[in-house]
This record gives sequence, C-alpha cells and structure tokens, in this order.
Amino acid sequence: MNSVEISIINETGLHARPATQFVKISNNFQSEVSVIKGERKINGKSIMGLMSLAISKGSTIRIEAEGPDEQQVIESLVNFIEHKLDD
Repeated sequence: MNSVEISIINETGLHARPATQFVKISNNFQSEVSVIKGERKINGKSIMGLMSLAISKGSTIRIEAEGPDEQQVIESLVNFIEHKLDD
C-alpha cells in the first residue's frame, strides 16, 4: 500500500467538477484508491463518496492506493491536486 497526506489549498476545495476529475483519474488505474478525511474513509473511485467528504480549502486528506499501479495513481492524483485543481 502507498499513501500520501495532502492539504487542499485552492479556494473552492474539491467541489463537483474537480471531484469528477479526481474520480476519472482514479478510474484510469487498476489499484484500489481510498480517500480519508478525519475518521471517514471512502472509495476514491466513487463520486458520491468523494462529495460526501465535503473537502474544502484547508482540508487535509490522505490518499491511499493498493494494487499494481499504486505509485502511479498516487503521483497522478497529487499532481492533479497541486497543479490542476484550479483549472
């Protein structure tokens, strides 16, 4: 298993459009993806699960991946959050 903790720094957080992109990126990989915020852990390939976390600016989340391409999915999601979330 591979994991990373990351803070959301953009103004709008992980609202509907970026959450959809996050799920699309996750679904491009074979590994299982989980997102943890506080005590809640959801499937990172589920838009409803991701939206239920209400990830706003300043939130810290942990992304976990387990599977054959776990490192690649983590790197892709971190890149998206750090560089493309405002697009």
